[in-house]
Amino acid sequence: MTVYFIGAGPGAADLITVRGARLLAACPVCLYAGSLVPRELLDGCPPDARLVDTSRLDLDQITAELVAADRAGQDVARLHSGDPSVFSAVAEQMRRLDAAGVAYRMVPGVPAFAAAAAALGRELTVPTVGQTVVLTRIARQATPMPEGEDLATLGRSGALLVLHLAVRHADEVVAELLPHYGPDCPAAVVAHASRPEELVLRGTLADIAGQVREAGITRTAVIIVGRTLAAAEFRDSHLYSAERDRHVC
Repeated sequence: MTVYFIGAGPGAADLITVRGARLLAACPVCLYAGSLVPRELLDGCPPDARLVDTSRLDLDQITAELVAADRAGQDVARLHSGDPSVFSAVAEQMRRLDAAGVAYRMVPGVPAFAAAAAALGRELTVPTVGQTVVLTRIARQATPMPEGEDLATLGRSGALLVLHLAVRHADEVVAELLPHYGPDCPAAVVAHASRPEELVLRGTLADIAGQVREAGITRTAVIIVGRTLAAAEFRDSHLYSAERDRHVC
C-alpha cells in the first residue's frame, strides 16, 4: 500500500489537483486536518472510507493510523492544506514511515501564497522590480527559526516576503521590517484565501498592522511585503520580447 501526502489546496474544494482528487476517490482511508481542510473535499472519498480527523492527534497517533492501514493493505490519502512541500509537517511523518517500512508519495497542491497572489491579482515576480520570493514565518509559539533566518536578516535582501503563521504578530513583523523596507513599502494580508470568507487587506508597512487589528484577523492568513505588490512602471519581460531569438531551442 501507499500513503499519499496530498496537497488539498488553500481552501476552496475545487483547487485540489485532478491527481489529488482521483487518489482521494480511490483510497479506503483518509486522514485530514479538520481545522484546515474543507469538509466538501471529503465528499470525494469512497462512501465507506475510514475518515480520521487529525486535528486533535499527536504525531505518534497519526503514525499509528498510517502504519495500521499499511498492515491492513489499505492505501491512505493524507490530506494536508496548501502544498505538502511548505510548512506542512510532512517531513517528520515521512521519517517515521521510512523507519516503519511504509511506502509514500507526495502529490503537489496549490500553496497558500499562490492563492493569496491570485486574490490580490498580482504577479509576485516583476521584471526589474523583484525576482525573488522568500517564504518564511516567525518563531513565536512554534519551532525556533534557524540561525540567520530571522526577519531582520531576510529583510536586508529587499526581496518580496511571504510570511505564514505570523498574522497574530503583525505589529512585531512590521517593527522588524520597517528599517529595511521603509514605511511606504506595499504590504498586504490575505485571510482564508480562495474561501467564501476570503478577506484581502492592502496597504503599506505603515498601516497594515492597524488594518489587521481592525479586521480582527488572527489566523489562516499570509502577510506579503514587497515592492512588486504595487509595481506599475517596469520593463516588459524578455520572454515575449520581439528582440528575442525564437529559433534557438
